Amino acid sequence: ASEIRALRAIPELQFDIDERAVHDFFKFGHVQRPRSIYRQVRSLDPGNVLRIGLEGEASVKEFWAPSFQPVTGLSESEWIEETRARLLETVKLHMLSDVPVGVFLSGGVDSSAVAAAMTQLGGPSFKAFTIGFPGSVIDETKAASRIAKHLGCEHIVLPLAPVRTGELLPSVQSAFDEPCAATSAVPHWHLSKLAAEHVKVVLCGEGSDEIFAGYKRQRTALSAARWSPLIKALSPIAGLFETLPATSSPQLNYLKQNASKFVDAARLDKSFQRFFAGTQMSTPETRSRIYSPDFLTRHQSADAFARLEQEYFPSPHLRGLEPLQQFQLADLTVHMPGSLLTRLDRPSMAHSLEARVPFLSHKFVDWTLSMPISMKLRDKTGKYALRKAAEPWLPKGALDMRKLGFQLPFAEWFRGDLSEFARETWNGSGASKSGYLQTEAVEDLFAEHRSGAANHGRVLYAIAMFGCWWEQNIA
Repeated sequence: ASEIRALRAIPELQFDIDERAVHDFFKFGHVQRPRSIYRQVRSLDPGNVLRIGLEGEASVKEFWAPSFQPVTGLSESEWIEETRARLLETVKLHMLSDVPVGVFLSGGVDSSAVAAAMTQLGGPSFKAFTIGFPGSVIDETKAASRIAKHLGCEHIVLPLAPVRTGELLPSVQSAFDEPCAATSAVPHWHLSKLAAEHVKVVLCGEGSDEIFAGYKRQRTALSAARWSPLIKALSPIAGLFETLPATSSPQLNYLKQNASKFVDAARLDKSFQRFFAGTQMSTPETRSRIYSPDFLTRHQSADAFARLEQEYFPSPHLRGLEPLQQFQLADLTVHMPGSLLTRLDRPSMAHSLEARVPFLSHKFVDWTLSMPISMKLRDKTGKYALRKAAEPWLPKGALDMRKLGFQLPFAEWFRGDLSEFARETWNGSGASKSGYLQTEAVEDLFAEHRSGAANHGRVLYAIAMFGCWWEQNIA
């Protein structure tokens, strides 16, 4: 089945919570493949096909896997021109439909490039859909509106307020079979609901960051790899970040948190390990605080990232890849199926909306894996070739904005009414009595976040969503 709920409809089957999956959730914000939240259910790995006959054992066969095959001899202008041509080709294929096709437009490079390619390909005018966060530092409505006006498409904006989000968190979680704390699940749910009132198909920019090196965490991992020898040599001094007391300034406290994360990443040995460190939602220190003692003992270890590297990437050949290639491969094979695509697919299908991802055509992905790193990451600028390819189609300076990402302003919202909603959800659902987390420690996180002593926004969101899932599936 494509969803666990289809299997749960069979009365003869048993479903027990997988503790490792719960640990996955509070560590990464989602369950890592091939596990599910239940011990009896596993997910099919990407690029594999499962065959089940009338008799005999089921068989699994891999039909595609990402592979780096670098191509040399092309100039920068040739790479950019080919990027433009291949983008138009994949967007054209994904626009094939007997119903109108729209686009999710955030104002960032990915969705803007897709929308611009749709305009270049001609055809009927299309609608672009944007979520706005009024008064928030991550609101991209103005940038998206400028691009939509330039492209001549109809622009439909939905302002999203924190109180409304708090009321609908259970509805968002119900679209998932498992607890999901993906940062964009809520805006995707609302955006899909909005788009479904106008169209049946939308094109989306997912996958571009993975294949074109657009994530800040990828660049941070490369910096950590470069600084690793020095930081390891100065380990006692580097560890001072952990002993600095909280201040009255939330900004300084957040800076201390990020500096501590960077030092921890630099101490790791490989980029595969830095990938798992960079995609974790909570830190080992936070989990040590909130996990119950027994749960902590069973699932936390000093060599946790090395173990994950061995579990998912045991081949010596893979560990010989360049640091950025290691990170990209992990993004493609672990993070995308576990989080990125799930948080797009489930909310869109909950509203009978087909969300298509032109950047993730396997032929397009194969081609991008042949591209030299210098065409993806130039100094501190990711997606270099894609930016240059789409630049002539967009307003001047439209791609110069700092990447904000499709997410919620957790730090701001969880200092307001949403914080109380999350507390009530966690305690009222019965999840607080599950034995995984310590009640007093969770209360401390809420208090610290409200005071600005630390930014626990993502962890508190995860706690709220786990409470919603528990109430809907376990209680």
